[in-house]
Amino acid sequence: MSLETHPAKLDLPPLNLGRHTIETPVILAPMAGITNRAYRRLCRENGGGLFVTEMVTSRALVERSPESLRIIEHDDDEPIRSVQLYGVDPVTVGAAVRLLVEEDRADHIDLNFGCPVPKVTRKGGGAALPWKKDLFKAIVETAVREASKGDVPLTVKMRKGIDADHLTFLDAGRIARDAGVAAVALHGRTANQFYSGHADWDAIAELREALPDVPVLGNGDIWSAEDAVAMVNRTGVDGVVIGRGCQGRPWLFADLQAAFEGSDERKTPALGEVAAAVYRHGELLVETFGGDEIVAMRDIRKHMAWYFKGYVVGSDIRTRLATVPTLEELGRILGELDPESPYPGQDAEGPRGRAGRPKRTALPDGWLDSQELTGVGAEMIKAAEVDVSGG
Repeated sequence: MSLETHPAKLDLPPLNLGRHTIETPVILAPMAGITNRAYRRLCRENGGGLFVTEMVTSRALVERSPESLRIIEHDDDEPIRSVQLYGVDPVTVGAAVRLLVEEDRADHIDLNFGCPVPKVTRKGGGAALPWKKDLFKAIVETAVREASKGDVPLTVKMRKGIDADHLTFLDAGRIARDAGVAAVALHGRTANQFYSGHADWDAIAELREALPDVPVLGNGDIWSAEDAVAMVNRTGVDGVVIGRGCQGRPWLFADLQAAFEGSDERKTPALGEVAAAVYRHGELLVETFGGDEIVAMRDIRKHMAWYFKGYVVGSDIRTRLATVPTLEELGRILGELDPESPYPGQDAEGPRGRAGRPKRTALPDGWLDSQELTGVGAEMIKAAEVDVSGG
């Protein structure tokens, strides 16, 4: 959408999730390897919203794996500690929620039913799971019951379904609503679309209409504040979930806050401002990874193409940024950039990250034969509790 097209003031109230009020109804979507403590802080420093951890698997959390415990760490000043769980077994999910509640490690919990990764769906997990309505219901009811013991609101995030012939979002939305969730978020794509094509905002509007008594959040193809406003106006959602649109653009949250406050102010950073954000990101990553610069710099490399999308940056500098070994070297390379080089406009806007191609979703044999979980399927689903991230 054109940078010159600005929205009128939105008549959208703050988002209420149980005992929490999100003044700016924007949620940073959990993204594997992206939404760690460092990037959440960077986004929070730009604008308001709810900022969710990377996804953590219930089994890994219950077993207290060091990586799972790192994922759920929050800064002391994060106002709402939000954690996303993945799980396929009601007992394990319940135990993970109980741990988060009893040990006071979260103020909000989200359940992931949107992961399209083949090694997850192949075993019936992620976006494949809501097809089995009894299993989906058991997981959500168990999680809500455990979360309610600590007055912790629980939400679910899902996709439209497995493919166009096996849609689940309306049934799953009603089941989640009846189980007592605080909100339902819908990514307007099926599992077999992965991130290709366009998000189906009409499906999001359909879910909003079907669930008038619980907040519904929209996700998919929000690349700018104008896109967020357009989604709200078209679908009637209570808030938006931002994923790939903020990759390399933490200032998108400043744009979103301005838009939801009725302002036409937008961030159009010159190259020097982008460089400062990258260095700040690097510093925060070093803190996040306990002072380990090697791990921190390895982590930030994937962000470079996103940060400098559309900007005039030579191939030599881009190559060096993609292999930067230390924070000191990062500062030196960034110092070679022209800080006055202006915002490139549309070239910096739009999609980022890998979209992938539509492909048949990997599923267990016979998974689509019935929407009830029986026999071999009941045993197989336990194997889907793998330590993966996605959504």
